[in-house]
Amino acid sequence: MPDATQLPTIPESPEAEIRVLREEIRQLREDQAAATAQAAKTHRYQQSQARFRTVFENSPLGQKIITSDLTIRQVNPAILSMMGYSRPDELIGRRILDFSHAHYRDDWKQLQTKLWEHKLPYFVLETCLERADGSTFWCQVTSVLFPDDGGELGYTILEDISERKSLETRLKRLYDAQETILQLATHDIKAPIAHIELLTDLLQREVHSRGGGEPSAPEMSHYLMLIQQACAQASSLLDDVLYVGDLDVHGLQKDSTDLNAYLTAQLEKYRLQAQDKGISLALDLPTEIIHANINPEKFSRVLSNLLGNSLKFTPTGGTVTIGLQMHDTRALLTVQDTGIGIPSKLHAHLFDKFNPTRRAGLHGEITTGLGLFIAKQIVQLHGGEIWLESREQEGTCFFIELPSQ
Repeated sequence: MPDATQLPTIPESPEAEIRVLREEIRQLREDQAAATAQAAKTHRYQQSQARFRTVFENSPLGQKIITSDLTIRQVNPAILSMMGYSRPDELIGRRILDFSHAHYRDDWKQLQTKLWEHKLPYFVLETCLERADGSTFWCQVTSVLFPDDGGELGYTILEDISERKSLETRLKRLYDAQETILQLATHDIKAPIAHIELLTDLLQREVHSRGGGEPSAPEMSHYLMLIQQACAQASSLLDDVLYVGDLDVHGLQKDSTDLNAYLTAQLEKYRLQAQDKGISLALDLPTEIIHANINPEKFSRVLSNLLGNSLKFTPTGGTVTIGLQMHDTRALLTVQDTGIGIPSKLHAHLFDKFNPTRRAGLHGEITTGLGLFIAKQIVQLHGGEIWLESREQEGTCFFIELPSQ
């Protein structure tokens, strides 16, 4: 019996053939229309991509695309220039945290949380990044979340705002300096001047009470010593105020400095003062030479204020140590003492101007409340950071981190 597939085809009627042909023509027209629509869609997409790439590549602002784990997928020439790199592959495939300043990495973690966990459509922050040469700059970051291949990416724009931040800092210092002068003139400077007037009056009364005779040498010496102390306090206050103002007016010229030799020389200035108080001074320096760009004269004021504090609050028999080491790519200076320490409740205001928690030294030394404030301003002008660790009766350690060469 022959196979069914081998049976001869029965000719269809003309009407049936016409229907088949019409269906084929309709299907061809639909396919052609779909192909035309797809081609138009593809053309529009290509045009859109071309427009995006033109804007992306030619934008004066740094632009990059990042994934949910903060990996860089795409960068434009502006961001390469901003960060000091020459090729995209030096950034692409790396996490943005690799270029974030160590103290500001939490900014990017916050952005990551806000966009990919909280699903905010965009997020804006100001943070600090490191260039290829190790220098840092401030930037404003705006990141917009958009869908891509079933996931979500962050279209991120970076604007260098270093000049604006610098201007804000200078204006704040100027305002603080003016406020300092006003506060000083209306409060602190009145006390030493009134003291001088009172002591002068007492001295005059003493002279008159003796009927014109010469007062005894011990009494005269005591009064003169008190006058000298009051004058020294007033002079110290004025010096600090003038120093704050000087930081705002003059530029900071920095030079490459051998910190090992610099710290050794600086410490020698305080040997005699420490010896008089029965305090040992020590240096803890690395074998390798560490350099940093500093203004030696200005930066000496930082060491003067920190060492002065340590000597004021370290009892006889104690030790003050200056240390130096590399911490990642930055120089880390320390001033550590075995003094009476600082209560934790006072830490938050130690670097404030006219620190309200200031204390007299163990030997009655008077403080102006400006020393640590000035130290912080100078360190920040050098692009560094300053902080402390301290416990009562266990001593204090101040840390200064500076960009190294």
